[in-house]
Amino acid sequence: MANATNLNPEGYCPANDHPRWNQSFYFNFYDPASRTGCFIRIGILENLRESNCWFAFFRDGKPLFTRINMNLPYVEKRLIDGLEIAGIRLTSLEPLKQARVEFDNPDFGVELEWNAILPMQDAIHLTQAGEDDGFAKEIAHIHMEGTCAVTGTIRLRDGEVIKIDGKGFRDIAVGPRNWDYIKHYRLAWPIFDNGLSIVATHGTSTDGRHAYIRMIGKDGTWSPVSEIVDRNIYEDDDMTLKAMDWVVTGADGERYAFTAKRLYRWSFPFDTYVLTEHMMEYTLADGTKGYGLGECGFRFPWAGNGEDTAQDGSRS
Repeated sequence: MANATNLNPEGYCPANDHPRWNQSFYFNFYDPASRTGCFIRIGILENLRESNCWFAFFRDGKPLFTRINMNLPYVEKRLIDGLEIAGIRLTSLEPLKQARVEFDNPDFGVELEWNAILPMQDAIHLTQAGEDDGFAKEIAHIHMEGTCAVTGTIRLRDGEVIKIDGKGFRDIAVGPRNWDYIKHYRLAWPIFDNGLSIVATHGTSTDGRHAYIRMIGKDGTWSPVSEIVDRNIYEDDDMTLKAMDWVVTGADGERYAFTAKRLYRWSFPFDTYVLTEHMMEYTLADGTKGYGLGECGFRFPWAGNGEDTAQDGSRS
């Protein structure tokens, strides 16, 4: 199995024989001063000879611009080369530390840079669940995350320029991306004002097994997680987050309890799966605030959201 030490995840990573071999590059941010944020992802499926992208910006809980394309032609270039798809240009400026996102359209323009705060770390490797783990086998062999300071400008169709000075995550994934394997999953990526950051993902496979991607970031490095207790509160549609109530415990025994409320939600449906991206305002038990992604994914036909209660009291 590939790992981040024997390949360049920002460059071309040759596919194995998995039909849904994927390389993807993801960026988000939220700037509480301007109340503006985004979700950006480009996925490249080499064996299917196709690619996809989402590019969604919002302010004050309402959309500013969206460009969603789920079945685009295959692209040869990767982040290290300067990758452009559907007018969205992503460029690595310093390997795994600095990247630029550009977009120039008469209705919308973006010039933003992501500069590392916490280093990019392969969370699947740090989770240490083994090669039989569901995420490692069917979702990604490598899943690197890192926190960033995000600065630059956004231009609106009326000429208004929004100056951005916020924080966000990057992620880089290499390996299969078989969404059909995961019945549902939930994710919390808070960046707190005290320097603490958390990567916590819990998925349930179609055969009922649980899998995790998880780590804690503080004091300039990432460390393992021993336990996640995750509770999501959904709106009546069962897919939109209303609130979150989670506890993440580090390998050192330190416990981080936090809640979250939704600031914005956007859906990315494709074929037999849908992702709901949320920007959340997080609050630690001591009152420390933070912001970041709250994400959920659901397989079709509908098979629950993980908060459905079975007759024995367990969650599906």
